[in-house]
Amino acid sequence: MKTRFPFVDWFRNSSPYINAHRGRTFVILIEGEAMAQGRGEQLIQDLALLHTLGVRLVVVFGIRPQVLEALTVAGIEPTRHDGRWVADTAIMSHVERIAAEQRLWLEARLSLGLPNTPLHGVELTAVSGNLVMAKPLGVRQGIDFDHSGEVRRVRANAIQGLLEQGSLVLLPPLGFSSTGEVFDLDAAEVAQQAAVALSADKLILLGEADGLHDESGALQRQLTPAEAEPLRHQAIPGSELARHLGAACAAARHGVARTHLLSWHDHDALLGELFTRDGVGTMITQHRYEQLRPAELGDIAGLLELLEPLERRGMLVARSRERLEHEIDDYLVIERDGMVIGCAALHVFADDTMGELACVAVHADYRGGARGELLLAEVERRARRRGLTSLFVLTTHTTHWFFEHGFRLAEIKALPPLKRDTYNHARKSKILIKTLA
Repeated sequence: MKTRFPFVDWFRNSSPYINAHRGRTFVILIEGEAMAQGRGEQLIQDLALLHTLGVRLVVVFGIRPQVLEALTVAGIEPTRHDGRWVADTAIMSHVERIAAEQRLWLEARLSLGLPNTPLHGVELTAVSGNLVMAKPLGVRQGIDFDHSGEVRRVRANAIQGLLEQGSLVLLPPLGFSSTGEVFDLDAAEVAQQAAVALSADKLILLGEADGLHDESGALQRQLTPAEAEPLRHQAIPGSELARHLGAACAAARHGVARTHLLSWHDHDALLGELFTRDGVGTMITQHRYEQLRPAELGDIAGLLELLEPLERRGMLVARSRERLEHEIDDYLVIERDGMVIGCAALHVFADDTMGELACVAVHADYRGGARGELLLAEVERRARRRGLTSLFVLTTHTTHWFFEHGFRLAEIKALPPLKRDTYNHARKSKILIKTLA
């Protein structure tokens, strides 16, 4: 039954993610362009919402466009090399001033609590400080980078202490040295190093693009660092794409479970990525969050939920919990972020070289992604390893799909004796057989 209020269904469906994110540490990078284009207010409201839901937040903010505008007004043209500018004394004075102004603006907006505003009643303490230690880039290829630096160390214990007190931590793209100097840093590197030092659960990079796309223009939902690295090498040095992919790949390789590439242009991106199963951007992760694997007893509830609609429509024979528990070793599942979205089983007949392909099912929301083919291919690999020479399947609704994948019609006498004796003539299932090469 549909609710009168659409948000109620969304809220119910998001509850697993609310529970999963509570107490977790997220490092979020907001590039300077977002603030320059007036997106700061909406993002701050989303950050406040995450805070109220118990997420521990470290927010890194960029200032590149604001500094460039100030330099243009001052008639200063920065020297660039290998994607970084040389921050001499004149440039550094603008960097420090604008970083301070941006931090103060963020702190002021995070303090907003007037009635009839989204932050009404939210007690949010924003804290910044000398939390990132830095060192100079030095002289590279004959160029002295002066006050341009790189992260030396993130003071993780200090940040953890602030997070445990319920504070939101703000990190500007600045670092401090033991000699008392201030260095201009790449905001993406600050975010990546902070995420690694804190063993963050997520690193979220909000930039221009809504993720990565393949050659056909389709959004790539998930990549491993190995898959993303070639794209980084193809990107222009110093570009946002190069910086974000560098940060994402490094974070993944150093233990950050998931890095999300999102667009600040999309007002729904941050919450949509965090509180829906499929998200809206690209995720870089060492371990795929959709995987094909052998089923376990813990999957029984998910299998029952997946199969029930198909059993109700007569597409599958009903299977009890007890039967699934008894046959669980025969099953494969496709798990997506904790949800069973596909399954198939291989039942082997001891006195025959023929196996039964059974219970091939894919959740209605995830059809069309070749998951059925993936399940079939893995069942066939299992069958060959068991020394089987053919597979049979009984189907009432999907005959043509099996035809397209090498099965052919057969008579009941072609079935193993045990299956032949238990064949349900009332269902009139088609019998299809495939020879395994």
